[in-house]
Amino acid sequence: MSTPLWIMLGIIAIIVLWLIYTFNRLVTFRNRVKEAWSDIEVQLKRRYDLIPNLVETVKGYAKHESAAFENVTKARAAAISGSTNPHEQAQKENMLSGALKSIFAVAEAYPDLKANTNFLELQRELSDTENKIQASRRFFNSNVLAINNAIEVFPSNLVAGTFGFKKEEFFDLDETPAQREPVQVKF
Repeated sequence: MSTPLWIMLGIIAIIVLWLIYTFNRLVTFRNRVKEAWSDIEVQLKRRYDLIPNLVETVKGYAKHESAAFENVTKARAAAISGSTNPHEQAQKENMLSGALKSIFAVAEAYPDLKANTNFLELQRELSDTENKIQASRRFFNSNVLAINNAIEVFPSNLVAGTFGFKKEEFFDLDETPAQREPVQVKF
């Protein structure tokens, strides 16, 4: 065989190996995004399981606060219904977070409730779960950033476009201006 033929075969082999590497890298990024979303779902499930216990504990002390309980129940049901779209799920989680804040506001008015060990443990568990959700969300968003960058940069965008890789959405919680304000503590 002649030297130009070997050179052409070498170039073709390099291109094929690069295509395989790039495709596998994109698949890995996509699977990491799926894994990260699964982590978020696990933490959200834990949160959904804690909420009814918290509501029942608070109900025992604040029977006349039914509107707050109904709001939490409705927001929880909406959040549990889930969504395949991270943006829609984030909006539902915002509603649930707001409703949970109202439960904790109700608890502030009942000193006996604030001293109840069951309530304190549920509050601690929920706080721990919120921290885990936040960490899972950061992990998810960093993986979304990685796949979106790989899909957009040249030359891997050629492979991504050819094989139908799509950009992913970040899991962003849309905060209202009031939610961005620092918490006011008054004694």
